[in-house]
Amino acid sequence: MSVAAVHTRRGHGPDGSWETALAAPHARLRPGVISYRGMRLDLARPRARLEAPIGAATLLLGFEGAVRISRAGRPTVTLGSVFCGPTTTAALGEHSGRLAGVEVLLMPWAAFTLFGTAQHELADRVVDPDELPHVLGSRWAGIGELAAALAALPTWAARFGLLDDVLTRWTAAGTPSSERVVRAWSELVRTRGSVPVPRLADEVGWSVRQLENRFREQIGLGPKAAARVLRLQRARRLLASGHSQAETAAVCGFYDQAHLSGEFRAMTGCTPGQFAVARVSPAVARSGMPAGDRMTGEATSLLIAPGRGADFSKTGRAR
Repeated sequence: MSVAAVHTRRGHGPDGSWETALAAPHARLRPGVISYRGMRLDLARPRARLEAPIGAATLLLGFEGAVRISRAGRPTVTLGSVFCGPTTTAALGEHSGRLAGVEVLLMPWAAFTLFGTAQHELADRVVDPDELPHVLGSRWAGIGELAAALAALPTWAARFGLLDDVLTRWTAAGTPSSERVVRAWSELVRTRGSVPVPRLADEVGWSVRQLENRFREQIGLGPKAAARVLRLQRARRLLASGHSQAETAAVCGFYDQAHLSGEFRAMTGCTPGQFAVARVSPAVARSGMPAGDRMTGEATSLLIAPGRGADFSKTGRAR
């Protein structure tokens, strides 16, 4: 398959060097596979990032280094490759400063197809993707082997091309997702979480209970929880672009500014103001690195000082 344009950025500064590469997957994989993001970090000191909930699943195929991931109420895990489905709470990811790999962003229903696992079993968790059933076929014994094959290739374009080939075969052999679930999810995304669940069920021809059950199976969250994530995702984007909290609350369907602040803290561990300040902290400016947000045009991530995760009450290290 031909690979779409790869947008690569590199930099070097007092903290070390970095490289990122962005590309869209082949058209045959869209919209299920959203994006590819390659990264190679060679930094002089550890880094920590707060990752807010987003309306997508994430597959990290690690080449070098490992990530230590903490989430409130869950054991801390250290993994080279990572799968994380949709969540309602933020996670703190920390690494030594040396890290390389490719991050694949997936629609939740596409992750159900690729991994053949009921997504509610993985909600608010991070797991080693090699522990999940999949259908890569005899050429690839597991995610670790695929990650090693990607690492051995000389360019990001070649890596993304291999991913296109593997994920196309994997999708074709996987468990088909329900067309009604895909339609319901697309409508939730289109309305940014504002469509009432009963109306959503009517539109796809299911009862509310049927919709909830199939959503949990193939999305990982119920439709109401998924709508909360999508509303807050929109709110973070508006706040990051300069909208006031009062205006953002009204546009996104929150009762008032206090309701927005409460949802923000529940799902990110910090207030909207704390999130905004951390996005433009001196540490971020000094690094010269791009924000590294997982979704283009979204405010999904914060670079924070190592050891500061406990400052965010919902994402402090599990004890």
